[in-house]
Amino acid sequence: MNLASFQRPSQYIGNEINIIRKEAGLKVALCFPDTYEIGMSHLGLKILYSIINSIPDASAERVFAPWTDLEAHMRKESIPLTSLEFGRPLKDFSIIGFTLQYELSYTNILNMLDLGGIPIRSEDRNDSYPLVIAGGPCAMNPLPLVPFIDAFVIGDGEEAILEIIEACSNIKNKTGQLAALSKIEGIYVPSLHDTQKDRIRKRIVENLDDAPFPDAPLVPYAAPVHDRIAIEISRGCTKGCRFCQAGMIYRPLRERSKENLLSIALNSLTKTGHEELSFSSLSTGDYSSLLPLIKSINSACSGSHVAVALPSLRVGAITRELLKEVNNVRKTGFTMAPEAGTKRLRDIINKDFTEEEYNETLEILFSEGWQSIKLYFMIGLPTETRADLDGIIDMAKTALTKGRKITGKRVNINVGISAFVPKPHTPFQWHGQSPSVELRAKQDMLRNVLRKRGMNYKGQHVEVTLLESVFARGDAQSAILLEDAWRSGCRFDGWSEMFDYNKWTKAAEKSGMNLESYACRTFDLDKRLPWEFIDTGVTTDFLRSEYNKALQGIVTPDCTDVCTGCGLKCASRKNITECSPAQTDMLPMTQSINKNLPPSKIRARYSKTGVMRYLSHSEVMTAILRAARRARLPVGYSSGFHPHPKLSFGPALSAGVEGLSEYFDIELSNIMNHTDFLNRINLELPEGLKVLTAEMIPLKARALDDFICRYRYEILIDNDAEKHINSFMQSASVSVSREKGDVDIRPLVEKAEVNNGKLYLTLRDDGRIKVRLWEILKGLLCKPAEELYALTISRTNVYGLESGEWTEPLKDQ
Repeated sequence: MNLASFQRPSQYIGNEINIIRKEAGLKVALCFPDTYEIGMSHLGLKILYSIINSIPDASAERVFAPWTDLEAHMRKESIPLTSLEFGRPLKDFSIIGFTLQYELSYTNILNMLDLGGIPIRSEDRNDSYPLVIAGGPCAMNPLPLVPFIDAFVIGDGEEAILEIIEACSNIKNKTGQLAALSKIEGIYVPSLHDTQKDRIRKRIVENLDDAPFPDAPLVPYAAPVHDRIAIEISRGCTKGCRFCQAGMIYRPLRERSKENLLSIALNSLTKTGHEELSFSSLSTGDYSSLLPLIKSINSACSGSHVAVALPSLRVGAITRELLKEVNNVRKTGFTMAPEAGTKRLRDIINKDFTEEEYNETLEILFSEGWQSIKLYFMIGLPTETRADLDGIIDMAKTALTKGRKITGKRVNINVGISAFVPKPHTPFQWHGQSPSVELRAKQDMLRNVLRKRGMNYKGQHVEVTLLESVFARGDAQSAILLEDAWRSGCRFDGWSEMFDYNKWTKAAEKSGMNLESYACRTFDLDKRLPWEFIDTGVTTDFLRSEYNKALQGIVTPDCTDVCTGCGLKCASRKNITECSPAQTDMLPMTQSINKNLPPSKIRARYSKTGVMRYLSHSEVMTAILRAARRARLPVGYSSGFHPHPKLSFGPALSAGVEGLSEYFDIELSNIMNHTDFLNRINLELPEGLKVLTAEMIPLKARALDDFICRYRYEILIDNDAEKHINSFMQSASVSVSREKGDVDIRPLVEKAEVNNGKLYLTLRDDGRIKVRLWEILKGLLCKPAEELYALTISRTNVYGLESGEWTEPLKDQ
């Protein structure tokens, strides 16, 4: 199968840096029910991958949902869904583990099981099929997935996975495995547990420093949505926002020590070559040692151009000193989530900050040089009025006005609007969602006003939000809806280009459900809720009390110092041990730069073969840069607010095309022996990327992209192609349409010879008309695009003109 025929082929190749390929008795497929680019940004998957692969007789492999073009091909050719590590079919694993991160990925769970040749319903799977387990935040209400999943992991998974592996290793039949799993704390087995009698208490990792955390994470080629190192600095939150499920279900607050985080960060940077590091938590700005931690990172990584990025920060947690440290290397973007536009509504939802704190935060941000910020708000919150919507506009306008005044420049204010979705195990779990017509009207008003005032608006489809509510608080009826929707063709429902609400409404009619009524329904405060058999440790009495306080506008203080009686026991931050500063032997990212030596430039010839041919030009550039950083080469960087590596490549090579003689130039801060360069970078490059030769060139040498203008290709063709090639070559001109009008591509084809089923093709740019390979192949071979992409193509050589003669960029090869 030629992956070049499909979108973003690099997501299907595996072969990443730090990949673990391990054969073991018990094989676990870690399945993420979304694309590679989404799944590879998920921290939980990386943690479990590392833990399972550290167990002697267990192994973990990754499986992601194929995009629709590949799925169609797989179904047509009866190709099963397989893992990235070994290409192992899903049905050949011992355990299949799904991550439940988002309600609208549920149809992908059914689709992945089906693509793997596994019956979607538990009752139809005998001992010949893998055990199907699921965990993650959405497992806090497992009811919509009960017919399809054998067991659910409730709560933290680091310790639970060890017990699951042990139980399943010692017992070979599914009945015995499920019986053993049902006795493990935090495991819900639908076929054995009675939701009216049993309570499933979530697992809690008491000390994060004792929990394993990977410091050699996988380095993807296909850029994930968050293409950087992410480190969880704390788990849980003390703020008590009443809409926030994560803030309730991840309690109590636990922090990793600064010393542990510093070690993880430096090792991760060294082993990946990433340039950006982010700290993950529900309230990063409230981490007790955040400023000392960032200072230590900046000190340890001085000269390595590593930037620290922070996620959305709470208003009031932002200080000038913190921003100066974050801005030490480059600005990485800034996001705040005020959530509501007025103090009254913020008191309702327990988002406690004042107008003065908001204004002070804006002053600090803009005076420290930020010119673009994101603000996130919700609409449809309980008791919301028109004044609250006007408050959103006022807060955005304040940011725009202050930004222009302080910076004296145009600033970008990006306003994200999402609709409130009531979630289980929160104080608002009894409250229904606002009707769709009301949410749509509010969205339209905000969009029109904000855009007219020069701000960027980003909203969410109301229908998407409606379905989130259906499954977030779903019961057994929603499981019927889910199966009907999947059978009608629903998948990737969280992607706007794939979401088809008509299919969902037809599925709802078939299952006898009114989606609007189901999402908007309210629950009696005194009646047992369908998901109440899941025990998060936060009591229903506390949640009920918080709901009543919300309706009265009463704020519950942060529980850092004063316990609010939620039912859990939290460790005081005062008990967290202060850690010593980083030692000098913990500075692996500091490159050896001799300031007495001048900078130098090296030109390298490299090849892109094997599965690496599926990398796009930008993916190759990133892979080589990260290899150079892992090799600790003294890469030169530009100056200014956003330094860039001084690395340039020859003309782009398309994904799916092998390159046997490609080139890049890299500027180094020191003079470096080209043999040393060659050896060091090749040690860090993956199989399929290899630097073949390297030579030092003048700093002001002619750029590769400007020099190279002639290309040779070798292409496998079928028997009937020669007549089309001859016809093309005999034509005086061949006109094609481009963006700026028609161009004649015939002069771009210098030679086209066929020998033993191969086309030997020589192309060259003609003045301002640049060669476009696929455009020329279409004219030469008269084939549709999908057949062209499936061809086996190698670019064997590239040339430039020097003194009237064609020459290669490195002459002595």
